[in-house]
Amino acid sequence: MHKLIYFILILVFILIDTEVNAQQAKKPKRKLTAKDSSIIKSPAPSSPKEIVIKYGVASFYAHKFNGRKTANGNIYNSLKYTAACNVLPLGTWVKVTNVKNDKSVIVYINDRLHPKNKRLVDLSKSAAEKLGFISNGITKVKVEVLGKLQHKSVL
Repeated sequence: MHKLIYFILILVFILIDTEVNAQQAKKPKRKLTAKDSSIIKSPAPSSPKEIVIKYGVASFYAHKFNGRKTANGNIYNSLKYTAACNVLPLGTWVKVTNVKNDKSVIVYINDRLHPKNKRLVDLSKSAAEKLGFISNGITKVKVEVLGKLQHKSVL
């Protein structure tokens, strides 16, 4: 059942990404500025063959951040599957896998970490619970970029 849901989600993301790419092709490209230096300067993958994979350490948001504004303007909710990341663009959907127990979750990048923080991602509490590392606080993870979605109405 989980494989079917995962397959459907990937298919939906690919279809949406294809539509978004078609719309973006009509718009003039924005020049990168110094403000963009902390993000990857390549477009989101358009097919599973182009998926970017990164390995690193994940943690989860402290309870005190619940209800605060995130970098993309959304309000943080520990019950949603969201994450903060300094190396991927805001609005990117990623699959995060705990390498210790092989559990995974799909989350939406909607925030940034503190610039001195060396962790790859900071997950919402719900996402961390699904990955099974709440008691440890941190874990080693694999992050796979699924694509970028520009419609805020999903969250």
